[in-house]
Order: sequence, then structure tokens, then C-alpha cells
Amino acid sequence: MSFFGKLKDRLFTSSSKLDRGLEEIVEEGADSAAPQETAAPEPTAEPIPEPNPAPSAPEPQPAPESKPEPERRPEPSAPAGPRPATPDAVPPVSPPVTPGMPAAPVTPTAPPVREERDPEPAPEPAAQKPGLIGRLFGRGGDTAPRRELDDAMLERLEELLIQSDMGVETALRVTANIAEGRMGRKLSVPEIKDLLAGEISRIMEPVARPMPIYAKTPQVVLVVGVNGSGKTTTIGKLASQFREAGKSVVIAAGDTFRAAAVEQLQIWGDRAGVPVMTAPQGTDPASLAYDAMTKAQADGADLLLIDTAGRLQNRQDLMEELSKIVRVIRKKDPDAPHNTLLVLDATTGQNALSQVEIFRNIADVSGLVMTKLDGTARGGVLVALADRFGLPIHAIGVGEQIDDLAPFDPEEFARALTGAEGELA
Repeated sequence: MSFFGKLKDRLFTSSSKLDRGLEEIVEEGADSAAPQETAAPEPTAEPIPEPNPAPSAPEPQPAPESKPEPERRPEPSAPAGPRPATPDAVPPVSPPVTPGMPAAPVTPTAPPVREERDPEPAPEPAAQKPGLIGRLFGRGGDTAPRRELDDAMLERLEELLIQSDMGVETALRVTANIAEGRMGRKLSVPEIKDLLAGEISRIMEPVARPMPIYAKTPQVVLVVGVNGSGKTTTIGKLASQFREAGKSVVIAAGDTFRAAAVEQLQIWGDRAGVPVMTAPQGTDPASLAYDAMTKAQADGADLLLIDTAGRLQNRQDLMEELSKIVRVIRKKDPDAPHNTLLVLDATTGQNALSQVEIFRNIADVSGLVMTKLDGTARGGVLVALADRFGLPIHAIGVGEQIDDLAPFDPEEFARALTGAEGELA
């Protein structure tokens, strides 16, 4: 689980690219449905409460009633005795008094009507705004934005997977499997992630196999790849891990043209307690491989890891040199090499497909190791390789530390690549 957590964190470049793409795809469909939902609440929010304050006509009516008040005051001037006994402030408190009835509707009723109407329109728009925002952006409620799975959405998914270097054929196969039995269903981003992770895991399950260990010794493992793919580092990590598993290991520094590769292997050999056979710069690498097999047999080593110089797949002369190494070590053991590991750099994207095609014809590649998955958004190329060639994927690397190379787990890789959470279907 610790490696999966590291893998998920370091595959963030790939998973975040898929995240952004899936969110855009779902929002495209959500935007088309949003205006229909907003149109419905608009009639409810029509200015119905506004006409209530509009009848200000009844409010000015009490104004003319105030005019007859001075007219009534001079009339009862003759009976001055009873008037002082009942002042104006006292009658409004007691409603049964008849002379005060016109004054009662004038003063107490008008102000409370205004106070009740003012607060009513204020809360209504405040309650509607968060509801509309929640529908448009999917953040106001518990339900995530969804989009109906149709042909347009499938095309957008295919484009997104192709951009992730999954390849055209693999992208079509994945989307077709997702669409089966789900057309017309509304899907959210988390649901699409789970479906993608499930399909990727199913494609890669048959190729997730560790490198086999044979009883015959020494077991010769030839490591090939292009320049800068990470062969030397991968050999050092494998040697350290096999040594910790109780195997005796010998390393042959077959990259006799690059002094830095020899020095790097010697550092890894010292760290893992594994001997490293070297030769003067410019020595024939096939000759060194033959001598290393002789020493490994004499020492009773379980494994012999042979490094080779990086070579471009389009350089015929270099590929012929690799073919020569294979012919020479087979003179010592007709079954050698027992494993030929092709180390691939994930940052090369679709170019890895042509590398596998050519190296497989020259050196009979038996398994793959994918490195540098932590620095690229092209992790989908590993899915394309599994779908097209079906070669075993022994290990993947996500860093420079010794524990950054681990056996390939298809489900963990699929979840890390897509950012899916929980168990896969």
C-alpha cells in the first residue's frame, strides 16, 4: 500500500489531466441541461410580490382622511367640557369609543402593512440564488453533476484517452466497453473514473507477471533499451532486491562506451553488495558478456544481469551489435538469455510502441519494465502496450530510490492513473 500511495501521488500528472478532461466533458452536457432547469423557477420568482407593494393607492387614501380631522375638531368646540375629559391619546387605546373610530384606521394600520411587505421580497431572491448556483456548478447539494452517455460524450472520451497516449485502438475498445449497456444513463465524473479504471485493470491483468526465476544457474538476464531509458538504474535496483531475497547476483557492465554507466553500476553494486564486472572503455560488449557468464558459473551465482549500451531503434548498426551479444552468449548456453528485459521511458509516449516492435524482433524481448512514470502525463502508453503486444510487465518505476521500483499491480496502477477511489467493479 505504501508503494501504491507513492504511485498515486507521483502519477498525479496523468490523473490530473484525466480529471480536468472528464470534468470538462461532464460540464458540457450539464450546461445544456442547466438552462432548462433555471427556466422553470423563473416563473415562480415572477414579480408577484411586487404588485402587492404596488397598490400604494390604499396608502394615500388615509391621507385625504386626515383632512377631515381638522374639520371635526372645530365642530365640537361648543361642548368643550366633554372633549378635555377624553383626550385624543386615550380613545385610540380603547376601540369601542365611537368618536375615535376614524382615527383608529388611520394611524395603527398603515405602518404595520409596510413593515410586513418589506421583509417578504428580501428572503426570496436569497433562497433562489444558491439553488441556481448549485444546479449549474453541482456544489450546492449532495449530487454530483451528471451527463447522459451518448455518442457525443463517447467521442469526447475517446479523444481524452488518445491524448493520454492510450492509443486509438485501445481508446476505442475502452469506450466501447464502457458504453455497453449504459447508453442513455447519466454518469458523474467519479462514476466514469471507476468505469475507466475497471476497463484498464481488465486489459492489464493478463500481463501483470513478475520476472520468472529458473532453477538453472546462472540465470542470464539481458537488459536493453534506448538511451536514457533508465537501464542502469533499473539493473541496480533489481540486483539489490534479488540480493535481499537471498539470491547471489553478478552484474556485467556491458555499456563499454559510456564511463558514467560503469561508475553508476559500481555505486549500485557497492550499495547492494553485488560484484560488478567491468572492461576497458571500447571493449567489445559481446566479449564482456561471454566472460561474465564464465565468472558467474565459476562463482555459482544465481543471476547474471547484463547491462547494454543504449541504442536508438532506428540505428541498424547498433541493433546489429545487440544481436551479436545474443549470439555470443548462446554459444555458452543455448537457452541464454533466459530473460530479456526492455526498459521503457514513460515520457516517450507512443514512441514506446515502435521500440517494443523493433527490440522484440532483434533480442526476443520477454518482459517490460516501465520507468519515469512520476514525471509524465503519458502513463496511458502502458495500457496501449499491454493491449497491443501482451508482453509481461514485470515492474514499474516512479523515482530514483531503491523502493521506487516495484512489481506491477494492474488494479493499483489503474486507480492511480485515473484517480479512482474505492474498489473497482
